Amino acid sequence: MKNVIQFTMRGQNTIRWLTFFLSSLLLFILTGSMAFAQQSIIKYVQPFSGTSISTTLASQHVEDKTERLANTIPAVAPPFSMTQWTPQTQLSEKKCLAPYYYNNKKFYGIRASHWISGSCTQDYGSFTIMPIAGKLKTSPTDYAVDYAHTDEVATPAYYKTNLPGYNLLTEATATLRCGLIKITALKADSVYLLITPNSDQRKGYIKIDRQKGEISGYNPVHRIYQGWGQPAGFSGYFFIRINKGFTTSGVFTGASVSAHQSIKNQKDLGAYLGFKLQKGETINIYAGTSFTSITAAKLNLETEINTANFETVVAKTSQVWEQSLGHIKISDPDEKNKRIFYTALYHAQQHPRLFNDVDGGYPQFAGNYIKKVLKKGNYYDDFSMWDIYRAQLPLIELLKPNLANDFANSLVLKGQQGGWLPIFPCWNSYTAAMIGDHATAFIASAYNKGIRNYDINEAYRLMRQNAFQMPDSVDYLNGKGRRGINSYLKYGYIPLEDSIPNAFHKKEQVSRTLEYAYDDYALASIAKDLGKEADYQQLLKRSLNYQNIFDPNVGMVRGRFANGSWYKPFHPDHRESYITEGTPRQYTFYVPHDMPGLIRLMGGRKNFENELDSLFHKKEYWHGNEPGHQIPFLYNYTSSPWKTQLQVSRIMAEEYGEGAGGLSGNDDAGQMSAWYVFAALGFYPVDPVSGNYQLTSPLFKQAVISFNNGKKLTITTIKKSKKSIYNAKIILNGKPFTQNQITHQLLVQGGELIFYLQDEPATL
Repeated sequence: MKNVIQFTMRGQNTIRWLTFFLSSLLLFILTGSMAFAQQSIIKYVQPFSGTSISTTLASQHVEDKTERLANTIPAVAPPFSMTQWTPQTQLSEKKCLAPYYYNNKKFYGIRASHWISGSCTQDYGSFTIMPIAGKLKTSPTDYAVDYAHTDEVATPAYYKTNLPGYNLLTEATATLRCGLIKITALKADSVYLLITPNSDQRKGYIKIDRQKGEISGYNPVHRIYQGWGQPAGFSGYFFIRINKGFTTSGVFTGASVSAHQSIKNQKDLGAYLGFKLQKGETINIYAGTSFTSITAAKLNLETEINTANFETVVAKTSQVWEQSLGHIKISDPDEKNKRIFYTALYHAQQHPRLFNDVDGGYPQFAGNYIKKVLKKGNYYDDFSMWDIYRAQLPLIELLKPNLANDFANSLVLKGQQGGWLPIFPCWNSYTAAMIGDHATAFIASAYNKGIRNYDINEAYRLMRQNAFQMPDSVDYLNGKGRRGINSYLKYGYIPLEDSIPNAFHKKEQVSRTLEYAYDDYALASIAKDLGKEADYQQLLKRSLNYQNIFDPNVGMVRGRFANGSWYKPFHPDHRESYITEGTPRQYTFYVPHDMPGLIRLMGGRKNFENELDSLFHKKEYWHGNEPGHQIPFLYNYTSSPWKTQLQVSRIMAEEYGEGAGGLSGNDDAGQMSAWYVFAALGFYPVDPVSGNYQLTSPLFKQAVISFNNGKKLTITTIKKSKKSIYNAKIILNGKPFTQNQITHQLLVQGGELIFYLQDEPATL
């Protein structure tokens, strides 16, 4: 009996052990599967892409190396966050110098950055945290350390590098408004943290509270373009909490060190904290940021991270990116193109920038350190509007309409607080940078897609004011209103006599006329919907002003004087002062709202097609700048839409690649990347205001787009061979689809869109 009992007990124990083992194994498999699933998309993102001189095929003929810099950064932060955390290899906040360049040899810390991704602007309100070991050094030339890319790891949610010169492992992760940096000693040593507000204006403040283990400060923001160098009316504030007591602390200015615990308005100022670490010991640096106050930065930190450990924050932010990138799920055997695609989708989700704190507080637009509080939603800034209204904002309208609504409401708030709807709002200020009035184009694009949860009457009042009125001289000099509006209203174009002196981009009269005509069309669409018939008729007529600077004798747009005569000599393929960053030939094709009218001016469909052919054959198409982004899709208005499929396929292959040099030129706040996302999916918003997308041939075997209405659109590509790039037929929800364009409404209704591709063009 005893043996039976013992056998039974052993059997029960065996069963319990087996049950525990199988349960643990199942949990391990499930956990592993979940972890793999959570990392199924983010692994394709290459944050270093665009941080080096371009190596793409198309960029190799570009002689100006500055035009071959995409100026992106390996940003660690959730989509559209307040602050991006980036390794810093470049000191200062100077214009056109990104914080990180892949080919730089020295590491200067982790920067809490407000750099506009892919731009040639400037960082602002930033600060940097640099770990060093051994002796205290506070001059950048002394503490800068070599690092190797073989020791770097970067994802949208995580960055790691080893600093062999200091035997320190540095890691960073982030939330919307906060960062968490982890420093690990690889040997026992004295370790110091250097915290520097990065002011180039000899401004800023930093304070140490040794008892609480807290550091706080700010870096005042200054304007560029209009009001260059003047205070922008807010600062970049930070609050830092260290989880480990420090043995010494002080402040410095350059190489001069002091035992004081605060410093203000000195050149190259900063604070240092000293620690004694054993091998394997870590320091966790919790940092909150804000644009309103140190108190708000602390609240942001307590709300978003509090005491969460490093791994938890990495996991949560990784999952945020998985969900955001997962709005589009690609199935395809070509892993390289998937990496390019998801990197582009990552770059298209950096800006506009979140500007409000967790309690809704944000700095008044164009204000003087005045705090406003939101009633609902979030407030955003850093709208690189001339670039992003074309494709990046339409991509957000398609995938995240609620976010696009917050963008539109933010623009309305800016107009109310500053008195005029801004043209190019960055640094929470008026800038009048670039040309056009494309806040109007964006709001109209969103409105016409049903994104309307903001005060449309206020929006219309502000847009109409820009379109019909000239600000007084003080406001105009401050960057408010359309540049050259009086000339535009008087002549129906901007004549060459008006040199637009009060703008960063002077002259460029023909390009301005073309883009104002588009903005007038955009505003006309809202006027019609709101029943403002007189405005509608007048704006619709003004939308044809592009005809006034089209010279039928040369078949292109051209500079024109007030008396109606044309500028001589005419060089269609030279950079001219009356064209923005391009040539007359390139800008002639910028009439997205009235392609039939432009085609008539250019002699009909066949001649229009010939002119497009000429542009590409002469290699005059320049993908590196925005005004031509719609051009490859214009063959859809001819009898040869297959040429759109040909050119778009070629551009994707030649202008986009992998690695640090994977972008051909400035990414411009994600516009270049958004172009790729649309093109790879098989459609592009030539005229975002209309809600129509021009079709091309998709790149991938299958793409599933999830919309916020719960619907999904599956885009399937069936190729005759690997070389197939031409559409043979298109099937939408089981029925033949014979148009060259598709509406926004059809896309978001979901269903299945099947493209059958063949090797040879489908000619008519």
